[in-house]
Amino acid sequence: MTFLRVVNLVFAVWATLTPLAHVLELPNKFALDGTLWLAVQQHLYRGWGPFLGAPVEIGALITSLSLLFARRERTPELWLTIVAVAAYGVMLTTFFVLNAPVNDAVSGWTPASLPNDWPAYRMRWEIGHALAALMAIIGLAALLRAYVVERSTSRRST
Repeated sequence: MTFLRVVNLVFAVWATLTPLAHVLELPNKFALDGTLWLAVQQHLYRGWGPFLGAPVEIGALITSLSLLFARRERTPELWLTIVAVAAYGVMLTTFFVLNAPVNDAVSGWTPASLPNDWPAYRMRWEIGHALAALMAIIGLAALLRAYVVERSTSRRST
């Protein structure tokens, strides 16, 4: 189970970094005009989702589900792991509800076809990443707490 915990924590940390980076970029991205914002969306973030975001977030969910099964007899750690699983589930749902539709729309835009309501798309995309960051932090905190509880329980029993 030690290997699974380590892999899970690596995924959990990685799953937190990407959406947190988007949140930290937020003030500067709100200062961009439409044409520059579109260029950033279409070029800077190309490949993040399929090659980094999705595998890491799904990895965090799958390894948390595996830990859920492994901790089924350990009540405090079980509940903390349930919190993490729920957080990663909400994180992925947030992407499909808020971010994916914006990504799909933006991919077909050009500076000439940028719609007048592009700031609403930007806001939806940023809110999606802010919620994802919050869920990732909750998931990571729950997993770290479960790990601490697990370690202290195993030390007491030896």
